[in-house]
Formats: sequence, structure tokens, C-alpha cells
Amino acid sequence: MTTEAKVGTFVLVSLSLLSVTVFYVGNNEWGRHLTPYKTYLRYAGGIAPGSAVLFGGIEAGRVTSVRPWNQDPTQIEILLEVKEGTPLNEKSTARLGSISLMSSPAISITTGAQDAQRLKAGQVIASQETVSIDDMTRKLSGIADQATGLITQVEGELKGISGQASTLLANLNETTGSANREQFAEILRRVNTMVAQQSPKIDQITDQVLLVSRDADSAIKKMDPLLEHTDATVNNVNTTIEQLRDPLRQDLAQLQSTMEQAKALIASLQTTVRANDDNVHDTIENLRIATENLDELSDQVKQRPWSLVRIRQPKERKVPQ
Repeated sequence: MTTEAKVGTFVLVSLSLLSVTVFYVGNNEWGRHLTPYKTYLRYAGGIAPGSAVLFGGIEAGRVTSVRPWNQDPTQIEILLEVKEGTPLNEKSTARLGSISLMSSPAISITTGAQDAQRLKAGQVIASQETVSIDDMTRKLSGIADQATGLITQVEGELKGISGQASTLLANLNETTGSANREQFAEILRRVNTMVAQQSPKIDQITDQVLLVSRDADSAIKKMDPLLEHTDATVNNVNTTIEQLRDPLRQDLAQLQSTMEQAKALIASLQTTVRANDDNVHDTIENLRIATENLDELSDQVKQRPWSLVRIRQPKERKVPQ
């Protein structure tokens, strides 16, 4: 084989390998399906097309467009694309971030929640504002100004506190002067003298307390048999109550049965009386009439006793003339 043929073969093989490599890399990098989303921030912080999009700290896509939002000029509309299958959900939030301290800014998206609904293509990712460097500078300037005023105020208060401390030290020095120290020493001497004088009385009181405690111990020992008898009495009472409990229960059960029977009898009597109420009234009325008749008969017998023997009334006698 000639040299030209070898060179041509080598070039063809190199071109084939380059084509396969380009196809493989392009298929992995550019041939993947990407899903578009968008989010809105008040401060973009240097985000530009091509900036990285991080999902849970993992690079998952790129920013495609950054522009002011036409519906709200205070918002920056950021269009982005992430790899298909990235589990963006309604709990995910987008904010301004970076891969490292020295790297360019990026869009960082949180992983959200497992039970949250997945976002569809083109939907808006909820955003969370971050503090810009300018805002931090203004806040630090405000804090510095406040700190200056606070330091001035503290210095004034410290001067007042130092003056009060000086006055307190002067008072303490005056209190602990030689005259006061002599008075304290005199008071301590009097206290020592009083303790020395009252010490025998204190000892006597202590002895009396010990005697009283011994008498109390002996009294408690004497009370032990009484307590034992009391325990025996209580046990006997408990035994008696236990023995009487069953008969009392039986008597109460019989009494309850008798009361129930009496209630039933009274109820039947009430029913009978209600049923014969009219008859009782008639009987009472007949008795009343019979009583009245008996009263009339008694009056007639008293006035005319002969009517019991004679049927006809005798003629009245004429008075002789």
C-alpha cells in the first residue's frame, strides 16, 4: 500500500471518529429534551442568558432570557429551561444564588416537598427575594449611624454611672470610717457579752427540751398497748359488721319485696275504687236516705208509740161537757 493510501485511510478513520464523537456529545448535551419555566424577581443580580440553573444545588438547566416584565416594571421576568424529569413542584422556590463565591450568579431552586403537585411546562416557579449588596450596604450604613448615636449615649450614661460609683465609694468610705468601725466593734462586744450571759439559760432550756422529748417517748410507749387494744376493737367491730351485713341485706331485700307488694296492693285498691266510684256514691246516697227514714220512724215512734200495735189511729175522745 502506498503512502498516499495510508494517509487517506488515516484521515477517513479520524473523520469517522470525530463524527461519532460529535454526534455522541451533541446527543448528550444538546439532544436532551428541556422543559421551559419562568420566574420573577425584583433584583436579578447579574443573571444573564446562559447562567446556570441549580436544583437542590445540582446544575439542571440554563437561563434563556432576562427582561423587565411588561405587566409589572418592578419585576424582572426570567425564562429558563431545565432538564426533562427535574421534579419541580409547587413548593419549590427560585432565588438568586451562585455555585461558589468567585463564580457568576445563578438561579437556585429548592427541592420543595414530596407531596406537592409537580409543575407543568411554562408554569411560574415561586420566587424568594435575596438581599442585594446595595441593600446590605444601606442597612450597614444605617446600623453604623445608629451605633454612633448609641455609643454617644452609652458614653454619657457611663459618665453618670462613674459619678454615681464615685459617690457610692465615698459613702462606703465614710461608713467604714474609724468612728463607725469602733461602733461596730462595741456592738460585737455587747453581743458576745450577752451570749456569754445567756449561755447557761440556753443550756437549761436545751436540757428541759430533752426531758420533754424523753417524757413524750415514754408517753408514746404507754400508748402502744392502748393502740393495740383499739386495733383489736376495730377488728372486732369490723367482724361484727361483716357478720351482720348478710342478714341486714336479706331483711332489706324482704322489706323491699314487702314494700313492692304493698305498692301493688295500693295500686289495685286505687283501681278498684276508681272503677266503683259511682257505685260507692249510690251506696252512700242510699245509706243517707235510709238514715233519714230511720230518723223519721224514730220520731213517729216517740210521738205515737201505739202505732207499733194498732194499725188504725183511734178516734179522738171528746171532752165531756
